[in-house]
Amino acid sequence: MGRASRPKPKRLAEKLLQVRLALGVSQNGMLLLLGLKEDLFQGSISGYELGTREPPLPVILAYARRAGVSTDVLIDDDLDLPGNLPADLEKEDFSSRSTKVTKNKPVKRR
Repeated sequence: MGRASRPKPKRLAEKLLQVRLALGVSQNGMLLLLGLKEDLFQGSISGYELGTREPPLPVILAYARRAGVSTDVLIDDDLDLPGNLPADLEKEDFSSRSTKVTKNKPVKRR
């Protein structure tokens, strides 16, 4: 039995590049901002931005936190990044979501 690959976000690479450029840092600088200098190489960031490599979930989470957006914004092809990054999560409206996001920490609703 073959294993089908899971669907991948088509715009993730473009959004990760937009985040880095909006923050005004190099690929190595992005590693530092993400706190991943010890775990990844500049080539990893390059691969994520070119779409040749898919970042693991903790890396996507780190990008989202640095950009001040929900991970949904990065991985949902139907959502665009806000015009100004880093965004202020407290001003975002996530009321229609099952999870409310506040200042870099998801808080489950009761």
